[in-house]
Amino acid sequence: MINVKIVLTGGAGFIGMHLAGRLLNEGHRVIIIDSLHSYYPSERKKHHLEVINFPMNDFHKVDLLDREAIKAIMKKIRPDAVIHLAALPGVAYSIEEPLKYVDYDIKATINILEACGEAGTGRFLFASSSSVYGDKPGAALKEEDADGKTVSPYAASKWSAESFCHMYAGMYGLKLNIMRFFTVYGPWARPDMAIPKFIKKSMKGESISIFGADSGRDYTYIDDIVEGIHLTLLHGRNGEIYNLGSGREVKMLRLLEILQSSFPSMKLDFTDYRLGDVLSTHSDLSKAMNHLNYSPKTTIEEGLKKTIQWAESNEKFL
Repeated sequence: MINVKIVLTGGAGFIGMHLAGRLLNEGHRVIIIDSLHSYYPSERKKHHLEVINFPMNDFHKVDLLDREAIKAIMKKIRPDAVIHLAALPGVAYSIEEPLKYVDYDIKATINILEACGEAGTGRFLFASSSSVYGDKPGAALKEEDADGKTVSPYAASKWSAESFCHMYAGMYGLKLNIMRFFTVYGPWARPDMAIPKFIKKSMKGESISIFGADSGRDYTYIDDIVEGIHLTLLHGRNGEIYNLGSGREVKMLRLLEILQSSFPSMKLDFTDYRLGDVLSTHSDLSKAMNHLNYSPKTTIEEGLKKTIQWAESNEKFL
């Protein structure tokens, strides 16, 4: 894959900045479309682009809800591939504002799919979420385990968007892959996510609220997710869905134990689960390993160490 023209929607976000940096370093032309949504500060997202020295002539501040604007820009760019990362994240916020997720996670996806089809885009990668599996604690989750029984508006919007991806791919002949990300963390992670919040509060000596001490997550370091996306772009088989995670479930108490080795005075306040949260997530990576040769490298201990080191050097961005 040499000198490919790739559009990243949501490219100024956490995952987007890391992926954009990787693709730029490989010599591809990367075009970012991002509305700089206020879910978290737009100035933070602008700084992401500065960190990776992104060429700002290839940045387009466009809201994907503007159907005609996105069609026009895609027809002008005519990219070889689109990686659709843009979405409104957050389970808790989706409980409060479900209709916003219909807009930004479903309608926006429809608009970019339609624009890709009309612009003759060849490849379309959609960033979905492990939340589409609902609450299925126990065995590692295979791609076929998703059944639509979601437990939050965020998850339901991702499941619906997946369906629209399949429909438009068939209509326009797009080569499609859906990637289901498990809990991603690392430097520059969204400030509302659990690990950045835990680190920030620990650095400030503040108490941390723990919603469910027996919960578990498939925490996946950002470098492994970026590698998984890259491999999907290179080797993804048309129409396939791939889990991208670490393949390991880390219990909340184990996560806290690792963090406490760096923050011995951590203050914890245990409380009940929040509405929309699931007990555990755990990825079965068999298909991604077989089709893509995907093999996550970063242990939770290594990933947290790198994330804490970053946080200590970038405290103002926490």
